[in-house]
Amino acid sequence: MKRVPVEFGVRRLPRVASGRYPVSASVVSGIAVGIDSLAIVGTGIALYFQFVSFDAESLSIYMAAICSIWITSLMLFQFSELYRFEAIVRPLSNIDKFVISFATGILLLLAAAFALKVSATFSRLWVGTFGIAAVFVTIGARLIVSWVVLQLSRLGVFSRNVIIVGRKRHVSRLLERVSRVRPEFVLVTALFVDHPSDPAIGETPVKGGFADIPEFVRTDQVDDVVIALPWSAEREILALLNQLRELPVNVYLGSDLIGLKLDFREPPDHFSGMPMVSVFGHPMSGWAIAIKTVEDYVLGVMFLIIGALPMAAIALLIRLNSAGPALFRQKRFGFNNREFWIYKFRTMQHEPSPQGKTVQATKDDPRVTMIGRLLRRTSLDELPQLFNVLNGTMSLVGPRPHAVDHNEEYSQLIRGYFARHRVKPGMTGWAQVNGFRGETDAPEKMEARVRYDVYYAENWSLLFDLRILFQTLVVLLTGRNAY
Repeated sequence: MKRVPVEFGVRRLPRVASGRYPVSASVVSGIAVGIDSLAIVGTGIALYFQFVSFDAESLSIYMAAICSIWITSLMLFQFSELYRFEAIVRPLSNIDKFVISFATGILLLLAAAFALKVSATFSRLWVGTFGIAAVFVTIGARLIVSWVVLQLSRLGVFSRNVIIVGRKRHVSRLLERVSRVRPEFVLVTALFVDHPSDPAIGETPVKGGFADIPEFVRTDQVDDVVIALPWSAEREILALLNQLRELPVNVYLGSDLIGLKLDFREPPDHFSGMPMVSVFGHPMSGWAIAIKTVEDYVLGVMFLIIGALPMAAIALLIRLNSAGPALFRQKRFGFNNREFWIYKFRTMQHEPSPQGKTVQATKDDPRVTMIGRLLRRTSLDELPQLFNVLNGTMSLVGPRPHAVDHNEEYSQLIRGYFARHRVKPGMTGWAQVNGFRGETDAPEKMEARVRYDVYYAENWSLLFDLRILFQTLVVLLTGRNAY
């Protein structure tokens, strides 16, 4: 059989080290809703000032009409699946749906106007022109959105990096299917097979076996993992899922061999017509990432402004109380198990720590200074981590980052420990407000903390974060488990 050169899409996407934003169907759909709204409402208002004499009473009536057509049209767009990813990036293939939706909206408006006996209020020229112009303006706006998204995709800004793992036969068959489907926004960057021998399959490099996947995901930019194994290989699939569950990626189970020969209905996402089943996803994707980022930066800047003077006073007190710098920094593991420097106010005597060994503070620890004891009890020593939030290595809310040697120790004792690294570490977290704050002097305590951290990662929401921040304030006022 002739070997098929394999690429995702008709062009090779460049790898982008920074500034890459994996395209998300939900985000693009949300943008499309906003663009459609501006197009419809903007067209209606512009035509009102063009064809209707302005006065306050007529403006209110026409605005009500514009809003009714706007809401009706968006509902019909949703019903007609015009907010599916494929429809957004290929608007010309759905012109009939746009026309029918707007025509229905105009007819409903006229029916309501006749029923309420206010039809004479509306300009026939405005109604007719609005119905036609709205179609053209909305499709034109959609074309611009489509063009921008496609251009960003070709530049590698909007793309999803995918790796395929499985048996060589299944991987090869899936790659052949990919070459026919050609999703626009997805690039297969690497393959991992059970018995790696060849450097590549087609044009896609083989990076190793199953055991090499975590290291590759942590050092490379990977968004999605597709498992290409026979569905009868239950043990292998479950072992892979347990391994991948700790990584910040979306995991999909590819079809068995027979499924790769059949035509499936297209799923409503960036994977186009590829036959696969979603197993579990990234804890935060789509709008969740944007909301979390806005939350961190807005509240982070606000807290930093409020705390600037107290932080300066604390730094001065630390320097006056004991010799040494006011700030303390230490390497921690953060998102996707990557190392970063965490900042705190120094609360202990300035002396070298044992090499490679982190000794947790205990109750009545003699190393803690007088000022340090107050700072630790009130958690004011954590305030410099606002700089970590603003530089993107931490979040306001998330699993508390552990020292490097503690990470290595507990990851060997607690199954699924690294799942807590699927989101950014936080200044406070779900475990801390539930009593697991301070020293963890037994593996059972750390295991309980990890359970709370994983629950947070899998159930994140803005309201959940706000609840944790409020509960943190209560915990700080009581000073529980801190010394």
